[in-house]
Amino acid sequence: MLAAIGFAGAMQPVFAADPAPKAAAAQRASTDESIRPFKVHVPQRQLDDLRKRIAATRWPDKETVSDESQGIQTARVQELVKYWGSQYDWRKAEKELNALPQFVTTIDGVDIHFIHVRSRHPNALPVILTHGWPGSIFEFTKTIGPLTDPTAYGGSPDDAFDVVIPSIPGYGFSGKPTELGWGPDRTARAWDVLMKRLGYTHYVSQGGDHGSVISDALARQAPKGLLAIHLNMPATVPGPLMKSILSGDPAPSELTAPERDAYQSLSTFFGRNAAYGAMMVTRPQTIGYALSDSPLGLAAWTYEKIAQWSDSGGVPERVVSRDAILNDITLYWLTNTGASSSRFYWENNNNNFSADAQKTREIKVPVAISVFPHEIYRAPESWSKQAYPSLMYYHQTAKGGHFAAWEQPQLFAEELRAAFKSVR
Repeated sequence: MLAAIGFAGAMQPVFAADPAPKAAAAQRASTDESIRPFKVHVPQRQLDDLRKRIAATRWPDKETVSDESQGIQTARVQELVKYWGSQYDWRKAEKELNALPQFVTTIDGVDIHFIHVRSRHPNALPVILTHGWPGSIFEFTKTIGPLTDPTAYGGSPDDAFDVVIPSIPGYGFSGKPTELGWGPDRTARAWDVLMKRLGYTHYVSQGGDHGSVISDALARQAPKGLLAIHLNMPATVPGPLMKSILSGDPAPSELTAPERDAYQSLSTFFGRNAAYGAMMVTRPQTIGYALSDSPLGLAAWTYEKIAQWSDSGGVPERVVSRDAILNDITLYWLTNTGASSSRFYWENNNNNFSADAQKTREIKVPVAISVFPHEIYRAPESWSKQAYPSLMYYHQTAKGGHFAAWEQPQLFAEELRAAFKSVR
């Protein structure tokens, strides 16, 4: 049984400033397939250190524009960080996590942390939910109730799921890979091992952001027992159009209105807002220094994307509480995963929106897509059908953004119920 984080020698490197090489080597060599109970307890000295660092923040001068064209505005970040350093309470987040069944198991030499909640309803459908960046397992905690206990949230017993929520290697409480190769394909294989190690003979996979890419990879691999996948950030853009978008070309005249909107959204994204991704794809270690040493740097780097990509008019606190946002940011800080999480971009090094790059036409298992209106781009149904020949479900929702499960947990659960109904 695994003791509390910060006190258990085997897991202490998760919170150490410089992970012990011996512990990393032991992790790689481990053949232990046991599933160990897990609890979170951060030593108080680390929380005290965080507050001291926040209090000693050196701020840049104010932006010279009246909008966010130069980046997230100083006043907004100051308000967030002031609250982080004076009123925010990580212990509440710990309590939330420790109220859930958490575990760690070693797969392919890396410790995988995950939440596993079984439904009380018989014949519940097992689902593995995968987060992205700058998200975490916190994205899904409010979906656990609606998914595992649908009768308490407007559903029927036949809608029930068993829920598995892992942390991607290099994220959260999972181990940090110390060798190359931990990209979407290897992670997908690990997810299949995890589900079968938990005793499931069949299951479905869901993801957005990195989770979408990992679910695509899993579907291409088509391991025995994978019934279907659900995506809320699918890779549907045709190859020639992706080249035009990246070149900054105007939208072709023959596009339909939904296709033109998608084209323009991605043109804006790659032209004005994608520098963060280029940095992590090409120089994850370099940005990792700032994210590991500066609470302000980590907060601004993360908060900007939560603000941009949520369906909130640029004010994410309208849909996700400030404490919830800081739970996510603080998790990255306490686990010192700024660099290791960025390296997943380096390992992937692929266009996450391109159907050609993600080889979506190779997928034969059933695919479901939910399009949330403030996603980075709204995947048109025409592109979705072309990209995923096995598409079985497509639906556009009335609200929600990139962090669909975090922003709209009830709506997200309803989408999964409808999407997977035909494969139960």
